[in-house]
Amino acid sequence: MATKKVSPKKVSVLDADQIISAYMEDVLNHEKKPATVYGFCKAHDFEETSFYQFFGNIEALEKGVWEAFSSQTMRLLQKNEDFTNSSSREKMLGFFFSFFELLTLNRSYVLFTLKSDKNMLHGLMALKGLRNHFKSFTKDLIDLDNSSAQSKLTQFQPAIFSEAAWVQLLFTIKFWMEDSSPGFEKTDILIEKSINTVFEVFNNTPLEQVFDLGKFLFKERMA
Repeated sequence: MATKKVSPKKVSVLDADQIISAYMEDVLNHEKKPATVYGFCKAHDFEETSFYQFFGNIEALEKGVWEAFSSQTMRLLQKNEDFTNSSSREKMLGFFFSFFELLTLNRSYVLFTLKSDKNMLHGLMALKGLRNHFKSFTKDLIDLDNSSAQSKLTQFQPAIFSEAAWVQLLFTIKFWMEDSSPGFEKTDILIEKSINTVFEVFNNTPLEQVFDLGKFLFKERMA
C-alpha cells in the first residue's frame, strides 16, 4: 500500500488512507504499535479530532489496515472488465492472487504485526473487518451461482461455503508467512490447488483434487 507523505504542517483534513499509511510506517519504524491516539497524532502532526472521524481507537485502526487490504483488492479486480464476466471460481482465484500480491507489497508490516502478537485471539480480532468483507464477497459469489442452478440439489449453502473459504484464506496467510520460495511461488501453487479443491468439494465431484492438495501439503511439511 503506497505511503502518502503528510505535510510537516499540522494536518486538519485527513482521509483514512493517510492515517493507515502513517500507522503502518510508524509500526515498522518503531517496531511497536502506538500506545495512544494522542501520541500517534502528535508524532504525525494530525488533529486528534480528525483521527476520530475514521477510527475510534488504535485497535480500530489496526483492523482498518486489513479492511483496506480487502477493499483495495476489490477495487483492483473491478477495474478489470473480464472480472465481471468471470465464473465464481475465477473470481475467487482472482481475489486470492491479487490479495496476496498486495500482502507481499506490505510483507514487512504483515509479518511484524501477526508474528509479534502472541495472543492468537487478538490477532484474529484484528482480522475481523477483513473477515466480514471476505465472507460477504464469497456469499455473493455463491448466491449468484445458486440463482443459475437448475436444481436445489446442486446449490451451495452460502454460510457454509463462506466459512470454509475464510478458513482457507487464514491457512493460506499462515502458509505465505512461512513461504521462503522465490517469488512465493509455492503460495501460488497452494492458492490454485486449494481454490480448485474447495469448488470441487462443494460441487460433489470426485475427490482427486483433495488428494492432490493433500500430497502437496504433506510434501511441504516434510521439506
